[in-house]
Amino acid sequence: MIRTEIPAELLSAFRDGMVIPALPLALDAKLKLDPRRQRALVRYYLAAGAGGLAVGVHSTQFEIHDPAVGLYEPVLSLAAEEVARRGKAALMIAGLCGQTPQALAEAKLARRLGYHAGLLSLKALGDAPDKKLLAHCRAVAEVMPIVGFYLQTSVGGRVLGYDFWRQFAAIENVLGVKMAPFDRYKTLDVVRGVCDAGKAGEVVLYTGNDDNIVLDLLTEFEVSGPAGLQRVGIVGGLLGHWGVWTSRAVPLLQRIKTERRRGQVSAELLTLSAQVTDANAAVFDAANGFKGCIAGILEVLRRQGLLEAVRCLNPAEKLSPGQSAELDRVYAGYPHLTDDAFVAAHLDEWLAS
Repeated sequence: MIRTEIPAELLSAFRDGMVIPALPLALDAKLKLDPRRQRALVRYYLAAGAGGLAVGVHSTQFEIHDPAVGLYEPVLSLAAEEVARRGKAALMIAGLCGQTPQALAEAKLARRLGYHAGLLSLKALGDAPDKKLLAHCRAVAEVMPIVGFYLQTSVGGRVLGYDFWRQFAAIENVLGVKMAPFDRYKTLDVVRGVCDAGKAGEVVLYTGNDDNIVLDLLTEFEVSGPAGLQRVGIVGGLLGHWGVWTSRAVPLLQRIKTERRRGQVSAELLTLSAQVTDANAAVFDAANGFKGCIAGILEVLRRQGLLEAVRCLNPAEKLSPGQSAELDRVYAGYPHLTDDAFVAAHLDEWLAS
C-alpha cells in the first residue's frame, strides 16, 4: 500500500512504465550551481516527453549530499520549481543518501519540496547486515514512498541478495525497485524477491542496467515460488543513460511496450538493443571500469550545447583517455540513437531565463 499521496494518474503511469532520466548537475566555472543551465536540462527532459525526473542521484553527483557542498536543497528545489513552472505532470524522485538520520532529513526535505518518492541509496551503511538495512528502509518509508536502489559494485554499491529484496518488497510504502547491478544473476535476485513477496505489479521494476536497457524492457519473467506462479516485466527505466538522447528514449519505450503487448518481439529491436549497449559503453566508459560515466553524460550534453563544459565536484570524475574518441565512434555509427537536431531546435528557448 502506498500511504503518501501521489496523484492516481501519476501512480498509474509509473506502474505502466516511464522514461525517468537521472538529472545531471550543471556547474559553472567556479564549480557552483549554474541555475540557467540546470533549468535548461529540466526543460529538455520535459520537452522530450520524460514521465518523471530523478534528482540528487548518482548522475547528479553524490557529492551534493555533503552539507559542506551545500547543493542538495538548491538542486532539488530548482528542479521541482521548474517542473511546476512548466505545468507538467511528472513523477519527482529524490535521491536519499547517508546514515538513517541524514536519509530521514533528506526525505522530509524532499516531501516539503513536493517530491513524490525517494530513491534510497544504501551505500553509506557499508557492510551492515540485512536486518539493519531493512530497519533503515522502514524508517525512511515512514516519511515518504521509497524506490529501492541496487547500485553496481564498481561504483560503490554492495551485493544485496534475494532474501533482502523479498523482505524489502514487503515493506509498506515501497513503490518500486531500480535494478542497477549490471549483472543478470543479481537482477534475477530482485525479480524473484519481489515476486515471492507477493508484490508483483505493486512494487514495480525499473531497469537501471544501462548496459542492458532494451533487453530488460523486453523480457517477461516467470517466477514460481511461495506466492505461486508470477509473471512480471520491467516496466520502465530510471537511467543515467536516458539523461542523454532522451527524445529518442521515449518512443523507444513506447515501441517496446507495443511489441510486448502483441507478444511479438522484432529482430530489429534485438539489433537496436546491442546498439544501445554499445553506445552506452562509450558514454559510461565501460573500457575503464565506468570511471568516466558521469563525465561521459556531461560530455554528450556539452556537445549539444546544454552544458558549457564537463565539470564535476570530484576532481577524479573526468573523461578517460580515449573516451572522447569512443563517443565520436558511436555518434558516427548510430545517428538514429542521438537527438542533436531536437536539442538544437529548442536550445535557445531552454536557455532563456
